[in-house]
Amino acid sequence: MAASTSKASMQNLLQFMKLIGQLKRVPRTGWVYRNVEKPESVSDHMYRMAMMAFLIGDTKLNKDRCIKLALVHDMAECIVGDIAPADNISKNEKHRREEEAMKHLTGLLSEDVKKEIYEIWEEYEYQSSPEAKFVKELDQFEMILQAYEYEDQEKKPGRMQEFFDSTKGRFHHPEVVQLVKSLNEERNSQISAAGSSSEGSLPQAIQSQLPKETL
Repeated sequence: MAASTSKASMQNLLQFMKLIGQLKRVPRTGWVYRNVEKPESVSDHMYRMAMMAFLIGDTKLNKDRCIKLALVHDMAECIVGDIAPADNISKNEKHRREEEAMKHLTGLLSEDVKKEIYEIWEEYEYQSSPEAKFVKELDQFEMILQAYEYEDQEKKPGRMQEFFDSTKGRFHHPEVVQLVKSLNEERNSQISAAGSSSEGSLPQAIQSQLPKETL
């Protein structure tokens, strides 16, 4: 019986690993809708978030918890996909689908790990701890950092402005605020340089983001 149970557990663990492996093949929907060539995957996004959490300097936050939150927060998307606001799916329905997916995923694991992963997901989902709130800010920052990188790769400064607009007022942790400030300074410098070299040819949406002295 013990050998049979162990074999079944390993089969379930293998199934779990195969399912979360799908995250490497689930593209981030926002980039797909903006026609980004070879958009990042959900696992790409989660990995950099986990590294951001690893680099946290705030000793008041539980670093290990932040890393786990980053690794788990989008796990359900290996089953339900990356549901974006443009998909017109209500928050309640999105939550229902992801909750169902998480129950299926964690049901493949041992009781102790099942409980831990599901509780981490709920903690992030309900923003019920300082660590969850911090990781939510990392989620938003990672998104605009990626948006800037796509602008740079495509040589189209300002093209992803809507992503920056969507995060205004959402950053509060001092470390994240400083990162956002540094990113905006670098990005605005590129937009200004683009405006100086090709003023009239820039789309109006991008021109409106430039400092007035460059137009």
